[in-house]
Amino acid sequence: MSTLSEETRSFLHSTAKDIANPGKGILAADESPGTMGKRLDPIGASNDAPTRRFYRQLLFKAPNLDKFISGVILHDETFYQSTDDGVSFVQLLKDMGIKIGIKVDKGLVDIPGAEGEQTTKGLDDLRAGCKIYKAGGADFAKWRCVLKISDSFPSDLAIDRVTDALAEYARICQEEGIVPIVEPEILSDGSHDLEKCTEITKKVIKCQYKKLNDRGVYLEGTLLKPNMVTAGYDCPNNYSVKEVAKATVEALKYSVPAAVPGITFLSGGQSEVKSSAHLNAMNRLGHLPWCLSFSYGRALQASALKAWGGRPENVKAAQNELIKRAKMNSNATLGKYRSRDETNKDAGVSQFVANYSY
Repeated sequence: MSTLSEETRSFLHSTAKDIANPGKGILAADESPGTMGKRLDPIGASNDAPTRRFYRQLLFKAPNLDKFISGVILHDETFYQSTDDGVSFVQLLKDMGIKIGIKVDKGLVDIPGAEGEQTTKGLDDLRAGCKIYKAGGADFAKWRCVLKISDSFPSDLAIDRVTDALAEYARICQEEGIVPIVEPEILSDGSHDLEKCTEITKKVIKCQYKKLNDRGVYLEGTLLKPNMVTAGYDCPNNYSVKEVAKATVEALKYSVPAAVPGITFLSGGQSEVKSSAHLNAMNRLGHLPWCLSFSYGRALQASALKAWGGRPENVKAAQNELIKRAKMNSNATLGKYRSRDETNKDAGVSQFVANYSY
């Protein structure tokens, strides 16, 4: 049973609903400096704090960003950075009515007794961190755990540890007045088929909500950030957009309580086009108890990053690409995305990275 005050519950619920708002979604800009290096190196840009700040400024100052984006997830470094004019990124986004998110997990750690499987660390000082971020303007947080599918993965022990960590994170966040995004990601590494991913996704998410309920987490003040149900990257079978959408919605109907306001999908290395098409197909399957939206990093930024190329004169072109993708995904949350509107061939390129971490 939740012990949160009525005031806290009201804030958490209204904030979660504001983020999970049909027509809008989340821009995940919480890549670590190390991961940003992998993004900046191919375009010949330096991976230093000034360059990362300039790139994030490019994203956050894109005209009409607030028409399609309801929340932005920041890394700790970005949380404390400002625009060229000295306006903090947090204030810049808040002034547009965009909710502030913060990545609070501290990376992966091996699970004793589950060789080759990992959970996420950071619980020991999470409460202290939440207090600091809340005072600095954070409205919601993100904590990512990952599981793999193989002949022996994920083990029951790994599922238990991963979902337990996410539930404890969610409880602490809510007690500190922050909406937790719960992210139990099934990686797309491997050769498993769609049926296997459906089975594992159902099992993991069902376990996740038992753990959340056991800890008294207020579900109306949470969001879920799951993988879409897709075959492994190396699976020889090709599945249609409709098949992926139906399998994903089937898994969610089986495992996610109606009390949850919204489901904000991760893209999981899918191309920008497929990320939009799959989300659109789900939202065309009829009435669902939750808002189905997006929390994309690569699937919102890939074309913008390429258009920018690390050159100041390309800022407007990069912003145009970002807004184009944000609008595509906005339409997908409403079931109104049209593939014929795609004009950038690069948007169809897979963003898959094996054992992806950020």
